[in-house]
This record gives sequence, C-alpha cells and structure tokens, in this order.
Amino acid sequence: MVANRAYKFRIYPNDEQKILFAKTFGCVRMVYNHWLDRKIRQYEENKTNVTYTICAKEMAAMKKTEEYGFLKEIDSIALQQSLRHLDTAFQNFFKQPKTGFPRFKSKKRNKNSYSTLCINENITLSNGYLRLPKIGQIRLKQHRSVPDEYRLKSVTVSQTPSGKYYASILFEYEDQV
Repeated sequence: MVANRAYKFRIYPNDEQKILFAKTFGCVRMVYNHWLDRKIRQYEENKTNVTYTICAKEMAAMKKTEEYGFLKEIDSIALQQSLRHLDTAFQNFFKQPKTGFPRFKSKKRNKNSYSTLCINENITLSNGYLRLPKIGQIRLKQHRSVPDEYRLKSVTVSQTPSGKYYASILFEYEDQV
C-alpha cells in the first residue's frame, strides 16, 4: 500500500533566492486572482465554469504576450498548481457551499506560499540542500533523516510573517501492512 509522509524543514535562501521567492509568491497570487476574476465573470454571464484545462492553455498563451512575459521567470509548475488550487476551491464550493466562495489572495496576507511538484527529478534533497526549479540549491536545516526508499512528490515553500522560510516536503513510500 502506498502512503504519504510530509516533513517540514527550515530553509535559508540567499538574497538572490529571496527575490526569486518574492517574485514567485507574487506571480502565483496574480495568476490565482486573475483566473478567479475570470471564473466569476464567466459564471455570472452564462452560468458555466472555466475548467482547469482551459485556464492552463490560456495561461501558456498569456505567458507569450509582452504584458505577462514576466511569468516565464517563474516555475511553471507552481503557476499550474495555483490554478489547480483555484479549481479545487471552486469545486468544493459547489459541492459543499458551507466551505465558502473562493476569495481573492491579498498581498498583505500574513503568509506567502507556493507549491510545486517533482517531475523528472527536478527537485532533489541531499546533503543539507534542497534544489528547486528556477531557484537552485537552498541550504536547509535537515533535523531528521529521510529513508532512502521515500520518493519525493511535492514541495510547498512558505514564508512566515517574521520572514522565515520553510519547505514542507511530501514523500511517497510503500507501507508494509
């Protein structure tokens, strides 16, 4: 049986990486808000939903325009994950209205974060360093060892209000029942 386990490690980015993280947090928030606005307008006009697939295709075209060319500097998987999170929030609202309508993400929110997936070994964890796409090697405090049989699945990078950075790393492993 396949099981998941997550570990949260403190990371110590250099000044250049902090700038890249700030850009990534901003772009992920911008993409989420842009498509939330689009979904709201589409629903008000014709009571239909803009699917994740349509959003992803249009975002790829949007990145090629001069106005949104800055999105190329950011990990594309992080942008896609923000679209997935928005799509999940919309689906949850229509399944269970108690969850509430998806809200726009604020720049002044206390905690910034983004998620990215491990595809073709683009994320690695070794010797006290975490390698992320478009960011590079980041030093981390690895306070516990990760067994060799664990496979890295995804990473969520977050920044606390005090300015500390953390990486929540999700692993998949074969559980012996």
